[in-house]
Amino acid sequence: MKSNDIRELQTKELAELQQQLRELETKLVKVRLERSAGKLDNPAQVKMLTNDVARVKTVLRAKELTQKVSTKA
Repeated sequence: MKSNDIRELQTKELAELQQQLRELETKLVKVRLERSAGKLDNPAQVKMLTNDVARVKTVLRAKELTQKVSTKA
């Protein structure tokens, strides 16, 4: 994920972030299966996808928390 993509995460809605998270997790499962089968060309792809999943989860959680705080007040 490029730095522009990371900044774009902040502007996305919760539904969009959840959809992106599902897509990334699906890709991660496929890449892990390819790695275990020995067919993966780029082993660093697993780490990149894992980091992308963590980034999306972090932004998603921050948005959920800010939404809870705003509804309480």
